Amino acid sequence: MAFKTKGIVPRTWRIVKRVLIFLFIFQLFYILILKWVDPPITLTQLGSLVTGHGLKRDYVSMKNISPYAKLAVICSEDQLFPDHDGFDFKSIEKAMKHNQKSKSLHGASTISQQVAKNVFLWQGRSWFRKALEVYFTFMIEKTWGKKRILEMYLNVSEMGDGVFGIESAAQHYFKKKAKNLTRSEAAMIASCLPNPKVYTIKPMSARVATRYPWILVQMTHLEDDDEIQGLIQ
Repeated sequence: MAFKTKGIVPRTWRIVKRVLIFLFIFQLFYILILKWVDPPITLTQLGSLVTGHGLKRDYVSMKNISPYAKLAVICSEDQLFPDHDGFDFKSIEKAMKHNQKSKSLHGASTISQQVAKNVFLWQGRSWFRKALEVYFTFMIEKTWGKKRILEMYLNVSEMGDGVFGIESAAQHYFKKKAKNLTRSEAAMIASCLPNPKVYTIKPMSARVATRYPWILVQMTHLEDDDEIQGLIQ
């Protein structure tokens, strides 16, 4: 009996090792193919569908997205997006200091980190999920490039209750295509991030009403930056 038990452990480990190797190769292939192909569905989108919030989405290419929408999300979520390698360490340090002293938690996720979370992972705050987020952020920065990361962000981010992506948001709120969004409309959509279920556009929440004019000012300040122009045009 002891001999049989002794043989089971190596066999089990071989199976586990093969599964882990397969998963590692599969995720590398998936990361690479998503450089050109949009994800069929994400865990966040699936969760929205299963929990009854619905799923409205319509992936579009960068050429079919208004430059104002690209500029607005950079100004709202990650003004150093063209400059960093996926992580804004000063903002992370600042958020950690705040969170140690306050019950209200501040995040410091870059656009790249949010894409890594929204495309490959689930919502949550565990250290395990955060470690995976770091890995996927590093990988997409190295393989996709900034334009693809921004395009993916604009397509998979939740921008309303069950509304995913800038095209669905433009249709939902303003009855127009994403490429036709005005500066103000783009700023309103960007201002609902990262909690569109609470920070609503219609009816307009206090957060959106105060934040979107600030985003418009930031857009004026940053739109002539050469690196940003290279991303939004």
